[in-house]
Amino acid sequence: MKIAVLPGDGIGPEIMAQALRVLDFFKAEGMPIEIETGLIGGCAVDATGVPLPDSTLKLALEADAVLLGAVGGPQYDTLPREQRPERGLLKIRKEMNIFANLRPAILYPELANASSLKPEIVAGLDLMIIRELVGDIYFGEPRAIEMRNGERVGYNTMIYSESEIRRIAHVAFKTAQKRGKRLCSVDKMNVLETTQLWRDVMIEVSAEYPDVALSHMLVDNAAMQLVRAPKQFDVMVTGNMFGDILSDEASMLTGSIGMLPSASLDASGKGLYEPSHGSAPDIAGKGLANPLATILSVAMMMRYTFNQDAAANRIEAAVKKVLAQGLRTGDIYEAGTQRGGTGEMGAAVIAAL
Repeated sequence: MKIAVLPGDGIGPEIMAQALRVLDFFKAEGMPIEIETGLIGGCAVDATGVPLPDSTLKLALEADAVLLGAVGGPQYDTLPREQRPERGLLKIRKEMNIFANLRPAILYPELANASSLKPEIVAGLDLMIIRELVGDIYFGEPRAIEMRNGERVGYNTMIYSESEIRRIAHVAFKTAQKRGKRLCSVDKMNVLETTQLWRDVMIEVSAEYPDVALSHMLVDNAAMQLVRAPKQFDVMVTGNMFGDILSDEASMLTGSIGMLPSASLDASGKGLYEPSHGSAPDIAGKGLANPLATILSVAMMMRYTFNQDAAANRIEAAVKKVLAQGLRTGDIYEAGTQRGGTGEMGAAVIAAL
């Protein structure tokens, strides 16, 4: 079980330290875990001049799984685009060919009040958003800002091939089979040809999964339905750009993006696991960050890459127990609960394992 650990920037090292405590716990129980650490993002730019050094990429490609903290910070926003921390993230996803991003949005009963929506709308929420991660307008060529007729013009290319859509469709249908057997595909086929193809291929693939009910929704409506009646969804599948937006929106349903893990998988189940949140430079170094999304990402890693369902269930149960005990980091704190820091939360999870 070779795991490449990339703490990254901002709160990354703090939350990663807690995830490592969980891995150390299982290692002490006899799980053959090997950990190697590498640089990615702003810290890599500072040390090497590039956001993804070759040594880190080699480490990631040779590992069985990659655990990532977070990248980025305002001090890097003025760098040339190729040097910015986020480019390191895009590159490692592309090189690892992790095309399927799975982001669960689960509302723990104890956190129903932390959601910005009424408890009755979100109580019992359990949905999974599957986002295609290596195609679409984020990677399409040509792309540029150039001069035309005396003024600047910017353009990008939204592009998907049939095979790219087909492979994410299979991941989505298989995920739905293990859950509530309902899949909603999100597109904008009324104005975008790329997503008309997306819908056509989804319908074709659905013939292979007669036990899964496939529905379709336009992205603007999907964004609205997520805040109006989110419990109507079981599994959602969509392209890279729409998925980027919808998965962040869904995360707020749960009260804190600090609660949401994510898994990005390749065709054979090797994955990059990371919290859904960013590097939060405003609270970095203060011991305030919520490590639960990172710890829950370890649970997803146990489940999807190592097939250690029992370990995954134990981690998730430990997180639920800690929340039931009333311990909260600032992002999910409410009156009547006990405020704790990053380290305290990590220690409580270890104690609950």
